[in-house]
Amino acid sequence: MIQTLRKNALYIALVQAIVAVLGSLYFSNILMYPPCVLCWFQRIAMFPLFITLIVGILLKDRNVHLYVLPPALIGWCISLYHNLLYYKFIPDTLAPCSTGVSCTTKYVEYFGFVTIPLLAFIAFSIIIIAVIEHRKYLK
Repeated sequence: MIQTLRKNALYIALVQAIVAVLGSLYFSNILMYPPCVLCWFQRIAMFPLFITLIVGILLKDRNVHLYVLPPALIGWCISLYHNLLYYKFIPDTLAPCSTGVSCTTKYVEYFGFVTIPLLAFIAFSIIIIAVIEHRKYLK
């Protein structure tokens, strides 16, 4: 079972990246929620990942982790900061969103705690774990 998951981990990462991109576009273009500054930076990290993963899968590149992990880790760090700010572990005075949309605006809250910043954090986490597990499969 673990070997099957590791073997297909890049596909799992690809599906997660596609879902994250489509979800982001849905929130901003259909529901018309304007993204904050931190959301834009997370998009910058996430949007190219699905293309990078497709190329890595098609080329059967054993080093796909080398060019997927850096933007995923950067996006994960930004997402972690965004969540700490959103859930008030970091004061609002440290928010980079001084003008425009606030980084702590609550647009959605599924099940009472699942927010847009948390969805981004989970997406980056799944991609990172999947790529690392795929690398373990190749060894």
